[in-house]
Amino acid sequence: MRILFTCRPAYGHLFPLLPLANAARAAGHEVVFGTGEAFVPKVRELGFVTHRAGLGISEAEAEAKRRHGEDAGFVDLALTTFGELLPRSLLADLTPLLPDLRPGLVVYEMSDVGAGVAARRAGIPVVSVAIARSMPPEVLAIATERLRPLWGTLPADALFGDACVDSWPDSLRDPGTAAVPKVFRMRPTPYDPDVPLPPLPEDGFVYLTLGTVVFGATQVLRRAIHALARLGVDVLVALGPGDPSALGPVPENVRVAGFVPQAEVLAHAGLVVHHGGTGTVLGSLAAGLPQLVLPQGADQFANADSLSALGAAKSLAGDEITMPAIEAAARELLADPATRAVARGIAAEIAAMPAPEAVLDELVTWAS
Repeated sequence: MRILFTCRPAYGHLFPLLPLANAARAAGHEVVFGTGEAFVPKVRELGFVTHRAGLGISEAEAEAKRRHGEDAGFVDLALTTFGELLPRSLLADLTPLLPDLRPGLVVYEMSDVGAGVAARRAGIPVVSVAIARSMPPEVLAIATERLRPLWGTLPADALFGDACVDSWPDSLRDPGTAAVPKVFRMRPTPYDPDVPLPPLPEDGFVYLTLGTVVFGATQVLRRAIHALARLGVDVLVALGPGDPSALGPVPENVRVAGFVPQAEVLAHAGLVVHHGGTGTVLGSLAAGLPQLVLPQGADQFANADSLSALGAAKSLAGDEITMPAIEAAARELLADPATRAVARGIAAEIAAMPAPEAVLDELVTWAS
């Protein structure tokens, strides 16, 4: 089968698709990608045929600001960006491409909803992949109205469509998938870039990352580095595509890297301090690690709230993110067996979920 995967040109949108895409390729299926121009060469480097499809997020955000003005509210800008500009541009690019590609299945990450519309119009089976928490109901209702003209007859969920792949374990199930008629449960499986493992401190170190999009939170990262350095343990910082020079001098017990093979790092860490991105949340839970979440944007606040309510993490947000507060919370988490026990319980749930290879077989059968 030829399978088309589509995603926004951003690491947090691409990486969640790669376990399924790699499983499909390993099984002998033909895998094709569609993504924004900035990520076409990056995906091709992974060995996939890739087509330019849709605007980049920054391009759409710039156009939304031009339409609404720089002082427009977050909701107006987000809905115009993700509910209008991005899906319309993707739909326009995919519509002439699909008759030539003739995929047997289209797989899109949940924010790339234009792919769902294009596939449904072309009569191609289509499934979304949940890469984040769903929108709050009041925001989803507005987004649904924005997307209604594209869908025509709305699916069960305006983002997830009528079928989705859900990687959240039972303890943290997203209520947004409850209305979707067909849900494929899949074990959250990390994709690690092909980069060397940096020299690691002794087991039990603190791993710090704010992901690949830090929402300009360089000051938060600096505060976290210097607060965690006071704990008397080593700290490994992963910057992804970030610039190490922006951090300034760091304490002796802090090591700074770019991209790291995160799953390997987590296997040796004792605590994860991070932004609350879904990939890092699920990867840390799969490793049975306590987490300190410092959310900066998007669904990170919802992830932080869900983890804290479950007892698997602590979180600090906004003005709470001070050096003394970070140090105190991290120190408590390192010493608290209860939080670690909750995380290990969820790790057992994750380990029992179906692997990407098994889910791929289900998807192919369903689409055939």
